[in-house]
Amino acid sequence: MEVWIGRDGERLGPYKEADIRQWLRSGQVSPDDLGWYEGLADWQPLSVLFPDEKPAVASTAPPLPQRTASTPASASEAAADYAGFWQRFGAWVIDLIVLIVPSIIAFYALGGLDAYKHFLEQIQAGADMATAMREYALSAQSSSVATVVIGFVYYTLFEGSKWQATPGKLALRLRVTDLDGRRLSLGRAAARNAVRLTNIIIWLIPFVCYLAVAWTQRKQGLHDLVASTLVLNGRVGEQPPQRPQADGSHHGSFDA
Repeated sequence: MEVWIGRDGERLGPYKEADIRQWLRSGQVSPDDLGWYEGLADWQPLSVLFPDEKPAVASTAPPLPQRTASTPASASEAAADYAGFWQRFGAWVIDLIVLIVPSIIAFYALGGLDAYKHFLEQIQAGADMATAMREYALSAQSSSVATVVIGFVYYTLFEGSKWQATPGKLALRLRVTDLDGRRLSLGRAAARNAVRLTNIIIWLIPFVCYLAVAWTQRKQGLHDLVASTLVLNGRVGEQPPQRPQADGSHHGSFDA
């Protein structure tokens, strides 16, 4: 197990559990220092995390070893956390597969299949292609709109949920956040995914949105830039919470 230590507003580590225990016994770390490891909901004093380790008497804890990393002011500063183009593309493919089932149900229920059969019959009968396609588009309009709305609701609810990710993003250990690494509100999640509604009018827009991930500094798509969001590596709960308070006024708590 690897443990992060919070001291004076900084996040240090991660360090091996055995090293933390040894430093507690030697007095190199204080039992009042805050610690966090994967699975914890919040930072806790080391004395709570390792109650069996009795520290040596020491007035103040000396500096930790040099394997440290200051917590960035916001999640957006941690460039290594940004999810890349192919990671996001893989998540999109998984979500597309998941959405096939409700989309097919809507297609059948709203007459999309009947419209397609009629289109084929017209083509086989030698009807004008442009006329047949126009009639098919009108007949299948309800099912097409339903499919777009299903996708919009799917992405909005999942990305605004406590998981901060769709099933595809969860499978690839990704999460969607605002620029400070926080969970999206449903309103912001909806704004981010509103561009999906344009699928029914202009099919090129989704492609352009995702293409921007490959060349923007923080690997943001157009929809990320509009809604001020990020897609980061790591599921919710796998990353330490925001840095502890520097003044120590809230012992054992965490500055949200």
